Amino acid sequence: MTAAVIAVLADVSASPDPKGLPGSSVAEKLVNGLFFYTLIGCLAGLLISILVWVFSSRAQNVHHATLGRQGTIIAFFGALITGAAPALINFFQDLGSQVK
Repeated sequence: MTAAVIAVLADVSASPDPKGLPGSSVAEKLVNGLFFYTLIGCLAGLLISILVWVFSSRAQNVHHATLGRQGTIIAFFGALITGAAPALINFFQDLGSQVK
């Protein structure tokens, strides 16, 4: 009898439910706002890094030109990861749901 109860209790399932908890819509709005601010931050970082890169290259300042180039690349990858984050999360959630 105990083995049957354990077998029934061992079958656990879960599915995401946006209406499951109070405040879910607020959390979703918060995440969307953070998504927006992250993209704005990447854009600002990109513009600042390009300015540093251009002016430092013109002034023959190799160190700051390198920092501007690095900042440009970091801003590009930040925007790439930010834009791909929902698809990556969904991909790995789908992959995890296939585990038996």
